[in-house]
Amino acid sequence: MAKIVHVAWADRVMQQYGKRVLDLHQKFPKVLPRIVNQVGDRAKTQVVRNLTKQTGLPRKTIVVAIGDPSKASFGKLSYEMRTRGGNIRLKYLNPKETEAGVVARPFGQTTLYPGAFMRGGWWPNRVDVPQWNGHVMVRVGRHKSVKGGSRHYTFARSGVFIPTEMTRGATKAAFDRIAGPLLEQRVEAALAKLVP
Repeated sequence: MAKIVHVAWADRVMQQYGKRVLDLHQKFPKVLPRIVNQVGDRAKTQVVRNLTKQTGLPRKTIVVAIGDPSKASFGKLSYEMRTRGGNIRLKYLNPKETEAGVVARPFGQTTLYPGAFMRGGWWPNRVDVPQWNGHVMVRVGRHKSVKGGSRHYTFARSGVFIPTEMTRGATKAAFDRIAGPLLEQRVEAALAKLVP
């Protein structure tokens, strides 16, 4: 099942400025949404960079998983990043088959998955299985509907969940370090300049 994570910070930061923010927003309706979106875009850059390292996934995969944020506008002073995703398959974590199993890089760390495989046949005469399309497989028992039983396989999973990783560790720290302080600094500068 897909999990959606919703991250927003602008509304709570804006509340601390009270009436001055309302005055600024009424007199200069484009200023606050522009500030929120600029800060949000900077924070998103840091989230993508840190999430790439933290999960071990390629940058392009993270960019697609986060997608386009919901940006601030006159009626909504928040910048929202949403992501969804389940347990990532090992195929997306730079897997390599070895005699002991498959080695991949979940969470940016080299990990051996004993018994996992990417090709068919006996060592050393392994062959590609086109229908697996580069996926890493693991055995899950025997399928009894075939005479004599045949092996049954499923995709090997990494334990990496993008929504979970987006809200913890270095990714969350980078978001908090950039978003709150930078937003506050830019709002204060706009207030000092436009609503003294």
